Amino acid sequence: MKTSTLGADALICPDVRNAVGESPVWDHNTACWQWIDQAGKVFRLDPASGEVRHWSVAEKIGSMVLRPDGGRVVCCETGIFDLELGETGAAGMTRLASITHPKPGMRFNDGRCDRQGRLWVSTMVMDISLGDPAGRWFRFTRQDGLFTSDFGGFAIPNGSAFSPDGKTLYCSDTHRDVRMLWQFDYDTDSGTPSNKRPFVDLRQEVGRPDGAAVDVDGCYWVCGLDEGCIMRFTPQGQLDRKILLPMQKPTMCAFGGADGQTMLVTSLCRGEKDLETDPHAGRLLMFRPGAQGIVEPRLLD
Repeated sequence: MKTSTLGADALICPDVRNAVGESPVWDHNTACWQWIDQAGKVFRLDPASGEVRHWSVAEKIGSMVLRPDGGRVVCCETGIFDLELGETGAAGMTRLASITHPKPGMRFNDGRCDRQGRLWVSTMVMDISLGDPAGRWFRFTRQDGLFTSDFGGFAIPNGSAFSPDGKTLYCSDTHRDVRMLWQFDYDTDSGTPSNKRPFVDLRQEVGRPDGAAVDVDGCYWVCGLDEGCIMRFTPQGQLDRKILLPMQKPTMCAFGGADGQTMLVTSLCRGEKDLETDPHAGRLLMFRPGAQGIVEPRLLD
């Protein structure tokens, strides 16, 4: 395994500190990065000018994907919404689907489109101290609406990603008592996962697996929350790279930039207590990991 270290010079956007940064994505239409703060904000960074803008959303956000026209769809507490970013700093929300959670205090969490443009999104109990495995994965398309999958039992479902050919679906459970990476066989015609099985057991590691990305070689890059690292696993589940980061709680990584070889990493900050030991908590960083990313599919119209 190769280990490398990123210094604080990789940090960007010094005025941005997210509570829970997530869902970074590169928009080729505008040559901009977008991401969310789960507390209820959407951010956009123009790397050419350095300008950062943000918009407030009326609900907590779990994840975000892009539409073909460059718009965005967000998965929140009560449903899935089209989001329009206005000029005033407030985002307009148009409901696409509603959800009735089996328990109070739940919301949508991690989400990702498959290679065909179907959205897969998970739910979770927001009070993670409960370790409640009420989380489940759902599939959404505009045509068919919200479909409940057979795959539940997750405390903090995360890390969704698809292999380059789209025939393997990965996900994780971030909860400290679980810390597992899973993989499924994925039928690209029907959009159906099957044969859930362990991919990597991280219970002996310090970090918890959070958001992830896949490169053109099929390697799975996952943020190690609490360990301050990104780990790359080969398709065979072998840890072959670990990149140590200047913040302790990275939440999600994504490939982008004009050539798809830049990585943006979000992180979280729970307040002053985190900052005592992690002065870069909630910050973003950008670097060139030496790998080629895959363009993220957009939600099927």
